[in-house]
Amino acid sequence: MAISPELQAQILRYYHVEKWRPGTIARQLGIHRNTVRLALARAGLAPHGPQSRPRKIDPYLPFILETLNAFPGLTAARLYGMAHERGYRGDPDHFRHMIARHRPRPRAEAYLRLRTLAGEQAQVDWGHFGHLQIGRARRPLMAFVMVLSRSRRIFLRFFLDARMEAFLSGHEEAFQAWGGLPRVLLYDNLKSAVLERHGAAVRFNPTLIAFAGHYRYEPRPVAVARGNEKGRVERAIRYIRDSFFAARPFKSLDDLNAQADAWCDGVAADRLCPGEDITVREAFAEEAPSLLPLPDNPFPWPAQTPVSIGKTPYARFDLNDYSVPHACVGRALSVIATAKEVRILDGAQVVARHARSYDKGAQVEDAAH
Repeated sequence: MAISPELQAQILRYYHVEKWRPGTIARQLGIHRNTVRLALARAGLAPHGPQSRPRKIDPYLPFILETLNAFPGLTAARLYGMAHERGYRGDPDHFRHMIARHRPRPRAEAYLRLRTLAGEQAQVDWGHFGHLQIGRARRPLMAFVMVLSRSRRIFLRFFLDARMEAFLSGHEEAFQAWGGLPRVLLYDNLKSAVLERHGAAVRFNPTLIAFAGHYRYEPRPVAVARGNEKGRVERAIRYIRDSFFAARPFKSLDDLNAQADAWCDGVAADRLCPGEDITVREAFAEEAPSLLPLPDNPFPWPAQTPVSIGKTPYARFDLNDYSVPHACVGRALSVIATAKEVRILDGAQVVARHARSYDKGAQVEDAAH
């Protein structure tokens, strides 16, 4: 509550010189008595007159304060129940009012605006953009987003799931689009990246560790509750929702991704780089020479998924059945799947190759089988 210096001086004069009580001062000045008490408290003074009568809650305040210090988020209703079990018989509404006054408040934390060197860092995250109905299957529409922290260059690719295959494919396509990669990639608690976390201890997915080792970058977890560390990719996803995806028609996933590529190279690249007087395109041109070069050989991915062939010559993968030669009946095979193709292997030999289906319960067949 703001009290002007003139009012504070007038209250203190009536208190010291005239020996008036807070109620008298309040009536004469036309203000609330709590304002008078606050002015006196700020001056380190106790009001004249008899002490206020004891409240029912007073004997329980030490217990309440101790409990709140140990459990700051405990509700007033639960605290009331605990105090009632210990003999408190006051009004619940008054109790909630007193708890609100005594509950410890979290300290406001200041965040520094983080600036990174060219080619040093990018941030990665998934964004959920609703669902697509493909035949009988309702598939999630997931956006893989990677943002260079220095130039704010955005890479955007849509997938129909957020599996590891799509996650690593998004990385590789981003690296190819930029002609290189940063030295550090920041990840939130994505299931594709982080298997387990206990405070500062993080256990990354071993496939991601192998992928990062192949491309020679450092996978780094974002600190818990540190919005300034991952703000670039979160703002990029909001920007994608508002500037690109809103009310955008598309015929297929390939059409949507083609439009996303054009948008990243056009509208998104021509916007001003935050905190700079140049565009993202110009900032990226300055940053690109500092990116790590791409390795000569591709990462050995995707991994093989084991499948068992029953009495019928079909391999079940991702809700659909893919045909295999009749000689494969009753055998254990493996599947290698990309966003566009499903290959079925017997050891190292490819026995079937199909276009990937995102339907549900479909039988994808090869006439040769």
